[in-house]
Amino acid sequence: MLGASLVLSGCAVDPASQDQTLNWTADRLYAEAKDEMAAGNWAQGLMLLQKLESRYPFGRYAQQAQIDTAYAHWKEGEPALALAAVERFLRLYPNHESVDYVLYLKGLINFNDRASLFTSVSGEDMAERDPKAARVAFDTFKELVTRFPDSRYAADSAARLQFLINVLAQNDVHVARYYLRRGAFLAGVNRAQQVIKQYQDAPAVEEALAQMVYGYQQLKLDQLAEDTKRVLSTNYPKSLYLKHAYQPKERMGLQASVRPDEKSIWSSLKVWEKIPSLLR
Repeated sequence: MLGASLVLSGCAVDPASQDQTLNWTADRLYAEAKDEMAAGNWAQGLMLLQKLESRYPFGRYAQQAQIDTAYAHWKEGEPALALAAVERFLRLYPNHESVDYVLYLKGLINFNDRASLFTSVSGEDMAERDPKAARVAFDTFKELVTRFPDSRYAADSAARLQFLINVLAQNDVHVARYYLRRGAFLAGVNRAQQVIKQYQDAPAVEEALAQMVYGYQQLKLDQLAEDTKRVLSTNYPKSLYLKHAYQPKERMGLQASVRPDEKSIWSSLKVWEKIPSLLR
């Protein structure tokens, strides 16, 4: 019995030896987490931020930890966790001084969902797809620009908004083409009209008008077809759609010229990756 007790006591482990951070202050936990993230050690930084928030759940350190956690998850390639952290922060601190940055980060996370943004301009069968991330990014950047027009993130957000308008308009044009190609002419016309109503300045409007002309012709609505063709010629007098009959069964070379350029958008827009500090 005594021997068993000795063995058990010998196996006992001091909890403090398992976690060297147990006695760390909030300041030290955050400093160490920041150093880890600066070195690109996102997982280690996240672990320290989680400990900081659990041990010191109130005050500016906890708020800063939540912002940093969202950013670190994004950099670690975990967009769902990053968005969850963003939504939590916005729910807890809707009037926080750094809400503009958190909205910007939310927009960036969705903006960088390339599967949503760019399948919409590279794939053909779009009727079953919905660029959800692009729409969320659009709504988020729009909120930022509207609520915080003087924010340091407003100009970049506005540029991304214009790009997203082009992406979403082009997506709807793809859907319209899908319908027209399958003989659903009314559905195709309605989707093309949506482009013209919602995204008036988007390059895709040119094709949307051509789609409407084609759809009306197939529906034997000749007057509407002529009226729409007149709008197309007035707004796009050099449009090749005026010289060549629209063919939804083909990916015409005309369409490539209005596709959003993925490479240029990532090279021309600046990402404000510096996290605003609340610890002044």
